[in-house]
Amino acid sequence: MKNQIVRIETYEKWVKNKFNIYNSLFLNLPSESISNVGILIPILHEVAKKGLAEGLEPLEILDAFFTTHSEIKSETEKIEFMFNVIQYVERQVVLFDSVEDASFGQLQKYHSDLSLNDFFTLLNSKNKTKEILEKLSVFSARLVLTAHPTQFYPQAVLNIISDLRKLIKKNDVNRIDQVLQQLGMTSLLNRKRPTPLEEAKNLIYYLKYVYYDAIGDLYWKIKHNLGTDDFDNHNIIQLGFWPGGDRDGNPFVTSKTTMEVANDLRMSLMKCYYWDIKDLELKLTFKGVDEIVASLRNKLYTATYDSEKAISYRNLLDPLLQVRDIIRKKNNGLYLEDLDRVIDKVKIFRSHFASLDIRQDHRVHLKTIEAILVKEGLVDNSLDELDSNELVKILTTKELLLDITQYEDELIRDTMQTISSLKEIQAKNGEIGCHRYIISNSEDVFSVLFVFALFRWCGWKGDQLPFDIVPLFESMKGMEHSKTIMDALFNTVLYRKHLVQRHNKQTVMLGFSDGTKDGGYLQANWAIFKTKESLSAICERHDIKAIFFDGRGGPPARGGGKTNRFYASQSKQIAKHEIQMTIQGQTITSRYGTKEHFTHNCEQLLTAGLSNVIYDKEITISGEERDLLEDLAKLSHNKYLNLKNHVMFIPYLENKSTLQYYSEANIGSRPVKRGTQKKLELDDLRAIPFVGSWSQMKQNVPGYFGVGTAIKTLVDQGRLDELKRLFIDVPYFKTLMLNSMMSLFKCDFDLTRYIANDPEYAKFWNILNDEYLLSIEMLLSISGYNHLMEEESVSRESIEVRKRIVLPLLLIQQYAMQKIEAGGDKKSSYEKIVLRSLYGNINASRNSA
Repeated sequence: MKNQIVRIETYEKWVKNKFNIYNSLFLNLPSESISNVGILIPILHEVAKKGLAEGLEPLEILDAFFTTHSEIKSETEKIEFMFNVIQYVERQVVLFDSVEDASFGQLQKYHSDLSLNDFFTLLNSKNKTKEILEKLSVFSARLVLTAHPTQFYPQAVLNIISDLRKLIKKNDVNRIDQVLQQLGMTSLLNRKRPTPLEEAKNLIYYLKYVYYDAIGDLYWKIKHNLGTDDFDNHNIIQLGFWPGGDRDGNPFVTSKTTMEVANDLRMSLMKCYYWDIKDLELKLTFKGVDEIVASLRNKLYTATYDSEKAISYRNLLDPLLQVRDIIRKKNNGLYLEDLDRVIDKVKIFRSHFASLDIRQDHRVHLKTIEAILVKEGLVDNSLDELDSNELVKILTTKELLLDITQYEDELIRDTMQTISSLKEIQAKNGEIGCHRYIISNSEDVFSVLFVFALFRWCGWKGDQLPFDIVPLFESMKGMEHSKTIMDALFNTVLYRKHLVQRHNKQTVMLGFSDGTKDGGYLQANWAIFKTKESLSAICERHDIKAIFFDGRGGPPARGGGKTNRFYASQSKQIAKHEIQMTIQGQTITSRYGTKEHFTHNCEQLLTAGLSNVIYDKEITISGEERDLLEDLAKLSHNKYLNLKNHVMFIPYLENKSTLQYYSEANIGSRPVKRGTQKKLELDDLRAIPFVGSWSQMKQNVPGYFGVGTAIKTLVDQGRLDELKRLFIDVPYFKTLMLNSMMSLFKCDFDLTRYIANDPEYAKFWNILNDEYLLSIEMLLSISGYNHLMEEESVSRESIEVRKRIVLPLLLIQQYAMQKIEAGGDKKSSYEKIVLRSLYGNINASRNSA
């Protein structure tokens, strides 16, 4: 408790107080209209807070504000004012992010998380250096960056944020004032929808300016702490990359895009190497060494701008090893540590920087295979003409060599072209530079076999295929059948031979986002947990190492929350050879956007993955606890299914949320739904706009719905004490409940309470509100807390401040929604207000979508 108080006091001093001081500088911005907005916003906040608490509608609150607190009369002036408020709040969000990030080091002094230094100190006290060296020598954490649009600052704004962080650390008020003026005159929006290549370049920015040095320094820190030269696991922190490779539902990602991104990754890395070699060149001026270094520097320079001048991993490493040998023998090892640090980076990043994953939907492969078999005369019209055994035989034994020009469908042609062109990417970036093909919507054995056949028929040798084929189980059906699917694959002779060639490793991806959309929060998370356990057992039975790749988003509704807590809570039945997870949007900027953040969170991943070594015990869940979890999941699932099947579910999303505006925002290259159907189908809807729309309304339904009903049902059966023990004794359950508390704490149903008066949607809104209130009551009951997020005081305080900042914007958004519904000649202006309000709200929440 005392530590919590100290942390809150530190947060008050370093974040809230600083933000309040620098926030006042906005009043000095050169625009008079913006200055006036700055004066009125605190008043608008108080009016909004009081009015919503009294049950007033946004329409009433804002109209009363205009009448009482301003001289704004005409509707045109009101609309202009609302746009100015949105712009002002967006910049407040940027400032608050910068202040919070700049204070990260101070806040960590009082953090309870185990740092890497703490980790090694603890191990030394327990005489476990040998065990941890063995584990660290094979353990790996892979962070896969995705382009999913959940935060979308242009490059100019990212640079401003970086400058602000540095200046805030120095308390340089004059320069901060200048940069805030720059921010006031800089657009925070993308003027046009970004292309996949532009999305890739935005993320490569972090690779070049944050991760390159951060991973190198972290590796050196691990090696130094172990105190041995024997440590040689350069894969301990790996980077993966989806922009340009993820074509699932994105028609703008083509084989050409994939090649461009692969080149950009490699050439950006060569630029980083070039900078390091230039620094070394100033130190390694010795005879016999200087010429080798200069030669490598010249080659690197050419490789930074000429995509055809790729340098292989060996041609990067061998000259450096040659230099190392010379200075050890002839130059007294001078600058050896500087050289070794560069050599380590080359061994980590090799010639690829980050591994580019390829992802496509199973249905595209089905369409492609069907077209091929029709063209080859093996079926007349459909795969349905074959039974399963016949199709398996064709896919695993039939030898074909496809001629892409014989196919007219662009998607089919590009699917074939992509698989064929991957050879060139591997030739330039190395095998590890692009070695995984992920299949979305995997629900049967053919999900993998279709891709395996396509590789063989596009010119790859089946017995020498340097690719991991990764099924992505993301629906309840897919997870339910995953055990049978993988067992069948392992019993398929040709595929089993392929796995032998891939070192008997099988990567399986689990989709948290679509799983939650399909089955609800508790059911999806429990299903993924059980799927990992069952697949671990299947893999072990076949002598295969199971690697789990988690498709996690920012918020709890998409698998987010406290990452280290999640991985430390996995049971002993789950394979823990590696941690692999996606990081995206706001998660990249808020948790991995600076060197300090990146290093801290990577250390947390490593200590979470190695927790069983530290604490001498594996996590077990008893049969009784499993039964209780099963009951909760089923009850929650039923409640969620009833909601999902409610006749007003889709109409509510379409007409009362901001869903329709996501497709109009220039926040990402990918459409908000799969397919081209006009009618909205939940299965086709992307998880990001689905979760994001609930977040915009401050209802966060996917992050808790069904939890309250499930707990209440068991409490009514007299099982409250069992639930309390479950919360205390089963870390995984506690993790899920704490994450759900975060979703609930971010809600504000007062904002949309006016819908309770809508004759069409009132009953549906009340269903949501009732479950929200019940979930809070039940979670406090089983946890014994007095309020939500009681153990996470700083996170709670951060959310509270962000809620205060963004409330005027949210009020304006709902006001505009009401105006749109009422119609009128200003309808298009109000639609623009709603669209514009999306950005600030999402950025303020940091893990809202």
